[in-house]
Amino acid sequence: MARLVMKFGGTSVANVERIRNVARHVRREVAAGHEVAVVVSAMSGKTNELVGWARETARFHDAREYDAIVASGEQVTAGLLAIALQDMSIDARSWLGWQIPIRTDAQHGAARITAIEADELDRRLSSGQVAVVAGFQGLGPDNRIATLGRGGSDTSAVAMAAALKADRCDIYTDVDGVYTTDPRVEPKARRMAKIAFEEMLELASQGAKVLQVRSVELAMVHGVRTFVRSSFEDPDAPGMDDFDNPPGTLICDEDEIVEQEVVTGIAYAKDEAQISLRRLSDRPGVSAAVFGPLAEAFINVDMIVQNTSEDGSRTDMTFTVPAADLDKAVGVLERGKPEMGFDVVQSETGLCKVSVIGIGMRSHTGVAATAFRALAEKGINIKAITTSEIKISFLIDGPYAELAVRTLHGVYGLDKTV
Repeated sequence: MARLVMKFGGTSVANVERIRNVARHVRREVAAGHEVAVVVSAMSGKTNELVGWARETARFHDAREYDAIVASGEQVTAGLLAIALQDMSIDARSWLGWQIPIRTDAQHGAARITAIEADELDRRLSSGQVAVVAGFQGLGPDNRIATLGRGGSDTSAVAMAAALKADRCDIYTDVDGVYTTDPRVEPKARRMAKIAFEEMLELASQGAKVLQVRSVELAMVHGVRTFVRSSFEDPDAPGMDDFDNPPGTLICDEDEIVEQEVVTGIAYAKDEAQISLRRLSDRPGVSAAVFGPLAEAFINVDMIVQNTSEDGSRTDMTFTVPAADLDKAVGVLERGKPEMGFDVVQSETGLCKVSVIGIGMRSHTGVAATAFRALAEKGINIKAITTSEIKISFLIDGPYAELAVRTLHGVYGLDKTV
């Protein structure tokens, strides 16, 4: 017998029929003797509808009331799933974030979990009751509902698994695992049986949509073995009840992976924008003067490149931001121009970031050279490069994104069956 947290996303609970299908997945694990907690998202499209209503009511609104509105989608799903399980003669009860409670900080709309008081849930699971928990939400220091930001139900599930000391957290979604790249771009992409936490964190942060970045961070910090699998497979099909080797992808510590490939996957993020500050004053504190206000405006900055002039007095600084944040970022920079000390700000849109990821890079040379050569042969110009121990990212023109992904996927042999 094991303790299991099962998380189901919006497409998995999109209507009552799919909620009944989710209940069959839960019933399978209960029948196997496992203690089960379930974390659910709102029905597909419901959160967008709720957000639209809030914005239609008032363009500028209280973040606390916004959270009260958008958190209601998960409340409905949790109640419906509990009813569906009870209809199958399974002892189940729904829980909202404030009832557990899941404690968060005060950042309404993008709160971070600070603690989970799971003693009562622990007792109920031990007695055989299934807990159906509304994801995406917690209780702020002001004793009001606080939401965790888009994709927050993944974070809720992993945090719940850590608090309950679960043996595993299964993330059910509309894909059947983690692939070497997006199968819609490269049909030869392979589903991986296992991937290390660090690699999954890089894939998620560089554009892969399978898991929310914060959930992977939590899983890595707390050592929560996380399994990505499809909710659309027949819950009672052969092999679905194999706890040790079910269909999907296990995200785990790299020690569990016997033989690590040099490159694990290729990720990409479209709609990147590039900002260049020309003839920026080169002095201590100038980077803080530039990136501090951008951070305060909640603008995510990536791929920073800086060149210093020969006399050391001036520099050019280039970095990327999501295209949706470009106008906002330029506005912040223009307002801070006197303190930052640059001559002109230039920008470019329609770019794409493609990343090569793999823990095996730590012990192998020539990975970057292989990519440079392959992209050059396809006539793809590289505008910027950033690296880490297990990642190389290239900024290229957007129209070349899919060609670059397929080229890199092939040159590292990821299209070959292992």
